Amino acid sequence: MKEVAALAEVSPMTVSRVLRGDTAVSPDRRARVEAAVQRLGYRRNTLARNFRQGQGTGTIGLIVTNLANPFYARLALGIEAAVAEEGLRLMITNTAGDTARERAAIRDFSGRRVDGVVLVPAGADQAYLAEELPAGLPVVTVARPPAGHEADCVLVDDFGGAYAATGRLLAAGHRRIGFLGNPPSVYTGSERYRGYCAALHEAGLGIDDALVKRGQEDMASAEAAAAELLALPQPPTAVFCTNNRNTLGAYRALRHLGRSATLAGFDDFDLADVLSVPVLVVDYDPDEIGRRAAELLRERLSPTGTPAPPPRRVVVRTTIIAHGADEGPAPDQSGR
Repeated sequence: MKEVAALAEVSPMTVSRVLRGDTAVSPDRRARVEAAVQRLGYRRNTLARNFRQGQGTGTIGLIVTNLANPFYARLALGIEAAVAEEGLRLMITNTAGDTARERAAIRDFSGRRVDGVVLVPAGADQAYLAEELPAGLPVVTVARPPAGHEADCVLVDDFGGAYAATGRLLAAGHRRIGFLGNPPSVYTGSERYRGYCAALHEAGLGIDDALVKRGQEDMASAEAAAAELLALPQPPTAVFCTNNRNTLGAYRALRHLGRSATLAGFDDFDLADVLSVPVLVVDYDPDEIGRRAAELLRERLSPTGTPAPPPRRVVVRTTIIAHGADEGPAPDQSGR
């Protein structure tokens, strides 16, 4: 700023007044300061300015487990749109589902003095947050409630969505319904499996372990697991999948093997409506999840003078979308 002032032949205070939009500065001096700023390539250090004024850094940290998953792109857009209204910026990092990388990311964001963190937990225990986070730094977890640490969270109705989709398949006449899911340690997969089981039990059906495949984390492993289900002497007439990677893997298996079955699963995806098999999708709005997480953070960042509320849990509702005409099994494959 001193260099700008020297080049413009004004005081550093005049430079400061021009940069903050003070209209009392004369047009001549304003033009000289702006020309000097342009010539020197000066950029205001917002971080240093905020620190000097006792403010935060104006940034929110987002930690996700898989940047390749379109869900996280939508989540980030929802958060960014909400925090931008407050003049905040979003920083994103990826853990690839590794708990050590998650802890390192928390430590890194703490060191960067972010104003708050939105976390998609990779592990089942977040007790370490008490050690790594500065006192008062708000955290909101997404897709999984925090364990071992008190924090706000935003969840999808995983159980209800799986229960409704499986019930829809049962109402269409399916009795042999396969299950393709992510690892049991993943909260969403566990809740969606619980919804699948509850719907079968309510229909008077037991759980056939031969029809259950859990642990698929990508499309290739989902395709292999689906192929094993389709190779059974009595293959499933429908398959419920816990995410879009499992759904697409199952579809590939059906295509490669020349089989037919109804698919149902969480997460809508592009071209679901043009697949050659009926697809039921448990849909929800990832942008809304991001917005709700940002709202919880903003409330923590704007103290009202009253005691902070206890940790809050927001659950985003799901809906069922039917792509394709017939949801029922072929007569010779009903399994009845």
